[in-house]
Formats: sequence, C-alpha cells, structure tokens
Amino acid sequence: MSNATYELKAEARDRVGKGSSRELRRNGLIPAVIYGDKQAPISIALSTNEVMKRIHAGGFMTTVATIDVNGQKISVLPKDYQLDPVRDFTMHVDFLRVSADSRVTVEVPVHFINEDKSAIKTGGVLNIVRHEVELVCPANDIPEFLTADLEGLQFGDSIHISNIKLPKGVEPTIDRDFTIASIVAPVAEEAAAGEGEASE
Repeated sequence: MSNATYELKAEARDRVGKGSSRELRRNGLIPAVIYGDKQAPISIALSTNEVMKRIHAGGFMTTVATIDVNGQKISVLPKDYQLDPVRDFTMHVDFLRVSADSRVTVEVPVHFINEDKSAIKTGGVLNIVRHEVELVCPANDIPEFLTADLEGLQFGDSIHISNIKLPKGVEPTIDRDFTIASIVAPVAEEAAAGEGEASE
C-alpha cells in the first residue's frame, strides 16, 4: 500500500499574503494551508528542507502525514504544491484534512511488469496511454502504485483498467473500461510494410 506515514512540525501563522510568504521563504520555511473536513482552514509554516526531502522521497501525494501544529496533531494528505519555475524549490503546499473514514481522490502511478514475456521482447513498443490513474480510495489505504502485467500480450493487444487488480474499496474515477497501454509493432516495420504496399 502507500508509503509509511510521517510527521512534520509546523507553526501556525497569523499573517498571510505575498509579503509574509516571501519572509517565510527567506527564513527557510514554506507557507502552507490545511483545509477540509468541514473545518476552518489553518495557515501554517513548514521547514523547506523537511518538505523537499518528502517530495523527493516519492509517494508524497499518496501518503497520509501527521502535521503537528503547536502540539495539535492533524492527519492530512497533500493535495497540491507549487514549485518555483526557475529555482525548483517548493513555494506553497495545500493539505487536505483526513479522518479514518475519509475517501480521497488521488493520482496513482502505474508500474508495468513482465515486458520480457510479451511482444516487447520481439521488438514491440509499449505505448503508454496513462502513466497515472485517478482513483477514489480510503485515505488510510491509498495504493502506492498499480501493477499492469504485460505477460502474454502480442502486437495490437491492450491492457485496460479491468485487467488491473484494484485493492478493496478503491475505484477509478472514470466509469468505463479505459486503456492503460497497448503494444504496437515497431515503427520501422510499419513503414516498410507501407512502402511495400505503395510499390505494388
């Protein structure tokens, strides 16, 4: 399932706005907000180093965390974060409050296995339609990734969401059997076949 939970220490902040956000960043802190669960939003400041460490560790958007705001512990799921387009550091994070019975919508990556037991071994190309799938899941049971098994797939075969075993209580947000990926013939072969037809 999802990565191990973690805890971040935060300070509540009274002042909001561009000026105070810039000041926080100069002091090695990131402005953030905790919202949802029918409660008032809380503006907080977090350690830039701690947040960047969590983002780079992977699974940031699918791992429930605990934020300690001046002694009050709040369970949250990161919903969005903004990176500075030039310097690649985190500028702001939005967290959603979650409880034991919360259901959340998250993007979960797809991992492909057994490529060597499919037509890819003989030159086929894996055409990935969706690198991630949007799922609705229990907040405390988010899959870290989905596994798409390519074993036995030939040229022209596709793998659909129905071919992937989803954990209990997890559903895709799209209500149809959509394609995750397909195996296509190498472009060179297709081009050669096209030329052959043209010369006939």
